[in-house]
Amino acid sequence: MAQKFYDLSQPVFANCPCWISHEMVDVKLVENHPTHGDVVERFAMDCHTGTHVDAPYHFCPEGPTIDQIPVENFQGHAVIADLRGQLGPAEPILAKHLEPYADRVKEGDILMLCTGWGQKRALTKEYCHDWPYISEEAAKWMTAKKLKGVSTDGLSVGGWYEGTGRPAHVELLSHGIWALEETILPDELVEIGECQLFAFPVKFQGFSGAPARAVAVV
Repeated sequence: MAQKFYDLSQPVFANCPCWISHEMVDVKLVENHPTHGDVVERFAMDCHTGTHVDAPYHFCPEGPTIDQIPVENFQGHAVIADLRGQLGPAEPILAKHLEPYADRVKEGDILMLCTGWGQKRALTKEYCHDWPYISEEAAKWMTAKKLKGVSTDGLSVGGWYEGTGRPAHVELLSHGIWALEETILPDELVEIGECQLFAFPVKFQGFSGAPARAVAVV
């Protein structure tokens, strides 16, 4: 049977959506075809920009950095939780939203959350401030499942507003569960409901996270 590949990565470009209190992505053309005979670009951006992986070190001082996590950990069987239409702006994802998937999620799996926010990507308040986020309660549900990783199609597993960002990060990362943030899931894949996920981050030494090309294979 032929395999099908799905690119789950959001593009990175100058002034693309990012954590809105940080500097925007800056891109410069260093060399160009007419002058140099080739093209070279230079960019400056937060390492948590676009589709990227959070390492435990992001919130846990004693946790491993992105380069210290074994590369094989960034792939595995993934279950997709279809939460589209169930959550409003800035609304928490609760354990009750995940319970329908309890029997399908096994130890060592990756849980992929699809809220539909990936399709909203733009420099808007809705996308940059009001994505649905993982509550501490839901994060504890995930750690009890002993997941390998969690992905979300919002800007972050935690929320933007005060008190909503830290709990999910600390709960997940302190248990060694990495977070893949700002994905985009096509409807066809969501309907299938599971896949093999590959999300290999750039090997930035000592970093709290790194951009990744996230790919699902069915």
